[in-house]
Amino acid sequence: MAWNPNVPDLFKSKDAIDEEVNAAVDAVLANVSHAPRALADGCVHDLKAAIQASTFATLILADVHATRRQKQHAARTAILLAHPVMV
Repeated sequence: MAWNPNVPDLFKSKDAIDEEVNAAVDAVLANVSHAPRALADGCVHDLKAAIQASTFATLILADVHATRRQKQHAARTAILLAHPVMV
């Protein structure tokens, strides 16, 4: 059976590091997350799909009253819950 890891699995196996996730969050907040992004060796993450899959993140990112910190947390949670594609 093929291994379909999520981002926490990549952290446990030391394939992803916190700086890569932080860069992905910054890309989402800067609205440059339209193309798939390499998150770890052999893994590509579609940030736009990760955000769209999370109703909470979609609502928080669209909320004009949400703080930058709240938007960062919502984006990070959506990214951590998503499954990157193994290439």
